[in-house]
Amino acid sequence: MSTAFSMTPLFRQSIGFDRFNDLFESAMRNETSSSYPPYNVEKHADDQYRIVIAAAGFQDEDLDLQVERGVLTVTGGKRAGNGSGENVTYLYQGIAQRSFKLSFRLADHIEVKSASLVNGLLNIELERHVPEEAKAKRIPIGSARPALEN
Repeated sequence: MSTAFSMTPLFRQSIGFDRFNDLFESAMRNETSSSYPPYNVEKHADDQYRIVIAAAGFQDEDLDLQVERGVLTVTGGKRAGNGSGENVTYLYQGIAQRSFKLSFRLADHIEVKSASLVNGLLNIELERHVPEEAKAKRIPIGSARPALEN
């Protein structure tokens, strides 16, 4: 029994939505799912979003954000030489500081405005900026009247 389904009917009346097919296929394969670290995706207004990632134990220099081809990638990992320089033996280490990589597909015209690390939470502010040429516009309908002869 196959769990795959055809997206063909969805795209019969859609032009230029090829990227959605890739998005659905990757979701079905569960490629982008990760449970560490936990995160929230919040919508604050029609065009304002925030991703909040629990990054306990990480410093600014341990985290890296990149946007490439509409995909926001957040990576984190302890760099060599970090720490207080003390030789510590953990009897119990419940705060995970393992490396991670999270990827988020961004819709068209979504931009990363800022990122901040406050109280162990990485806040990534996103905003949608639709350019004027991409906004809806009314197309006038001209009549095909024959030219008047003089």
